[in-house]
Amino acid sequence: MDEKKRIDALETALNNEMREREFYIKHGEKTNNPVGKALFFRIAEDELEHYERLKRLHEQWKKEGKWPETLPLEVKKTNVKDVLLQTINSINVGDKTDEGALDAIKIAIDFEEKGISLYKELRDAVDDEKEKRFFELLVSIETEHYLSLKDAEEYLVDPSSWFIKTEHHTLDGG
Repeated sequence: MDEKKRIDALETALNNEMREREFYIKHGEKTNNPVGKALFFRIAEDELEHYERLKRLHEQWKKEGKWPETLPLEVKKTNVKDVLLQTINSINVGDKTDEGALDAIKIAIDFEEKGISLYKELRDAVDDEKEKRFFELLVSIETEHYLSLKDAEEYLVDPSSWFIKTEHHTLDGG
């Protein structure tokens, strides 16, 4: 991948991360559903960290014309799955599902799928091993967001079945 394409891709990633963060904050504030609220705010924090790291990378890359030597490879690992489980365990199973939260989760699932694809493309288009590892880390975090959102979607659609699946109950009648 040439330098211009790399810079353009980073700018696209920056815009995506900020749009996603704004989406998560907006829907976190809007929903009354505790699962949606906790999930949206946690992912918004993760997206802000991704944005800040990508912004530093973008600035240094434009200045130096190469992968920065001083940029740490790591980003903070997400705990979105733990937040989801803690929230679900602290609420009443019979609480009414907020349709707005469910719709927002479906849109967010699409965001995360697009993020995964973008970071995979970036990972696959570069030769530098540090660069590959950085984008692979972003792929793994976006994948965790995606899976947690799918899990939340399942919970909001059918909480009883979600609990049966998650708690690994058997229905043997015995």
